[in-house]
Amino acid sequence: MSDYTITKTLDCKGLACPMPIVKLSMEVAKMKVGEVVEMLSTDPGSLADVPSWAKSTGNAVLETKQDSGLIRFYVKRQK
Repeated sequence: MSDYTITKTLDCKGLACPMPIVKLSMEVAKMKVGEVVEMLSTDPGSLADVPSWAKSTGNAVLETKQDSGLIRFYVKRQK
């Protein structure tokens, strides 16, 4: 069991770069510091894009899970 609580699930399945990052960025901007969003993506480019975005914005990728084409990112708002 994870030691965080998911505040919101963001469905970005079927979206190609840069839309998953655009939607993630907009969602995190609405969240409070400390809240966690689960982002669902089918874009393989997200595996590099989400950690890069998190690093550049000061947020944290808590966990990444892959399961038959579906990628789940757990992102915590840090600032």
